[in-house]
Amino acid sequence: MAFKKTILAVTGPSQGDGDLKLAADLCNEIGAHLAVLVVVIAAPPPVGEYAAVVSQAWLEERQADENLLKKRTAAVSAFLAGRALSADVSSAYPEAGWADETIGRRARYADVTLIGPELLAGETLKSKVIEGALFSSGKPLLLVPEGARPTLKPKRVLVAWDTRLESSRAVRESLDMLIGADEVHLVMVDPVEDEYHHGAEPGADAAAYLARHGVKVIVDRLPSSNHSVADVLRRHAVDIAADLVVMGAYGHSRLRERILGGVTKSMLEDPSMPILMAR
Repeated sequence: MAFKKTILAVTGPSQGDGDLKLAADLCNEIGAHLAVLVVVIAAPPPVGEYAAVVSQAWLEERQADENLLKKRTAAVSAFLAGRALSADVSSAYPEAGWADETIGRRARYADVTLIGPELLAGETLKSKVIEGALFSSGKPLLLVPEGARPTLKPKRVLVAWDTRLESSRAVRESLDMLIGADEVHLVMVDPVEDEYHHGAEPGADAAAYLARHGVKVIVDRLPSSNHSVADVLRRHAVDIAADLVVMGAYGHSRLRERILGGVTKSMLEDPSMPILMAR
């Protein structure tokens, strides 16, 4: 599997250049191209009986948004021009209802979409990038929280394994990194030993698959002990000094995760270290 050659970073007018610098450093680490998408989500049109009265104000708001988009795009271009880096910048002004699809279409032409600390600190644009990357691109998402030191050449990796299709996709998308790591911990929490779940020996089949690719894999079967799966994974990642967590995203439906919670939702809300997610 070829190493990742294009990283997509999404930014908006309220972000600085911190996430871009982080993305540029990752590109320099592996000799990749940096694609930057500048996004401003369009102001929604007025509705109701006062729509005609406020329509001029709405038009002015949209014009102001477009000016912000041009200004931010120019600033990003200047940032990239000052670096010895293969890069390009594009912009989009989508309506809120299809902003995730717009971002997802752009992410299809990258190997991974990066969300850094500045974007994570936001709300609307962050959610659109997450949904676009995971549900509209077919490519993985890399979350980098504040204070983390990300690398695309990790030495220790925790792979959250639960036998679902999403976990398999995450392993496949990260295989090039797993091969180069010193240790890869295949972690299962409360594995179920039967043919419909983890098999007679939980983790054995996945470990054998990774080993055939030359991955130095260790199987860790952990009890939850009344803790959430997300908390168990976070704690174990710290215990093994993992540089990266690899996991599948939304093994359950988005609606179920939003209402009942889940591992994906918890990790998205509190990514304590770099996490590569795939679906």
